Amino acid sequence: MAIITLNNNSLSSVTSLPAGVGGKVLQVVNATYGTATNSSSSTYSDLGLSASITPSSTSNKVLVTVHLSGCQKNNNALLGTRLLRGSTTIYTIDNMSLYTNTTDQNAIGSVSTSYLDTPSTTSATTYKIQFRSVDNNSYVYINNDFSGGSNSNITLMEIAGWF
Repeated sequence: MAIITLNNNSLSSVTSLPAGVGGKVLQVVNATYGTATNSSSSTYSDLGLSASITPSSTSNKVLVTVHLSGCQKNNNALLGTRLLRGSTTIYTIDNMSLYTNTTDQNAIGSVSTSYLDTPSTTSATTYKIQFRSVDNNSYVYINNDFSGGSNSNITLMEIAGWF
């Protein structure tokens, strides 16, 4: 078995990376949203899922991961989502199916996505999710599986930048 060391230290005693090395996770923030929400509008609206993080350096990145649980009540209803940093849209995904079978009524499913952001700030930064129905008059449901609900979440990870 190989013993791995960094600057003559065991891995368990390393608390920081040498200068010039990035990629270490510096902090993690998670928020959960459990309110059942639906929409048939083709206009984006706030979901209520958001989290804030304060980066420790302007060269650090924020890895955002989002998991949305939901279901459909209308056939072939597709979900549109976008990620905002503050009031600025930084990532959009349309035409996602939350569902395991898009031809059944009340089909249950989920979708997850990740985005690596470079906020270039040391100020508190809020990330939030907006959603819409891609198909007019077809409802998309978040956190509602017609049998008791479910939860969605957003996780923010500050990643050390390369100096």
